[in-house]
Amino acid sequence: MSKPPRQYRDLDGILLFDKPLGISSNAALQQVRHLFNAKKAGHAGSLDPLASGLLPICFGQATKVCGRLLNSSKSYQVTVQLGATTPSLDCETEVSDTAAVPALDAATIESVLAGFLGEQEQVPPMHSALKHQGERLYDLARRGESIERASRRIQIDRMQFMGFAQQQLTFTVRCSKGTYIRSLAADVAAKFGTLGYVATLRRLAVDPFDGKPMYEMAFLENLAPTDRDALLLPADAAFADLADTHLGSSSELGLLKGQTVTALTPAPSGQLRAYASNGRFLGLVEGQADGRVKPARLFVGL
Repeated sequence: MSKPPRQYRDLDGILLFDKPLGISSNAALQQVRHLFNAKKAGHAGSLDPLASGLLPICFGQATKVCGRLLNSSKSYQVTVQLGATTPSLDCETEVSDTAAVPALDAATIESVLAGFLGEQEQVPPMHSALKHQGERLYDLARRGESIERASRRIQIDRMQFMGFAQQQLTFTVRCSKGTYIRSLAADVAAKFGTLGYVATLRRLAVDPFDGKPMYEMAFLENLAPTDRDALLLPADAAFADLADTHLGSSSELGLLKGQTVTALTPAPSGQLRAYASNGRFLGLVEGQADGRVKPARLFVGL
């Protein structure tokens, strides 16, 4: 007798998942979704199988925050193997070239890393998910093809030297969306007059969740379902940087119907978090010049 189809449940919230090495972000998403028995789930920011660390997984209404998290700044710990390079600029492909590594001391390393701070142009690697005429660049690269790539503007907020041993340089970096750590590693090595590729990569944080704990699969599997659910962050945690506004019951109803409404206190202009009088998070609203608010993206329905 065949098993009845699995019955998934409605679930809302954000899990800060510690993705292990060796699996794709989508495979990790499906494992976590199955564990939580969630009807709807998505992840916010892919990590390659060769990278570990924070992968925010959003359930239910919280999937609406994925776009914001994709666009947020992120922090990584990177170990760069100096003196060699690979076509993919990481361990996915074999070493294709080598070079001598000059003598380096902490002062020299810190000076070079500091030179990467601020806004700059970066050329994406061929081994990337960007598309050219409908094809992913990594598919072209695996066929041995290479095309000219336009540079893109990125921001490096912090680079901190962590260690240098056996020709491997470790540092942490906080950077804007669109930053390719593999390209950054190669560029850092070039400043030392040598070659380099990413040996290990771990994502430490995704704004605004810097400093919050993340959870491994083995830990989650050993919890009771109610204890697992208690680890989920509410959807509005992704908008902690925004001011809030509160609505009375009649204004709440009007907002959920798509109307511009009056808040309990005059709302400032700009995007805001909106809450019902009972504290329920309603979604994002835009404060108007007259102190009222209009819906921007609602997270609940009537």
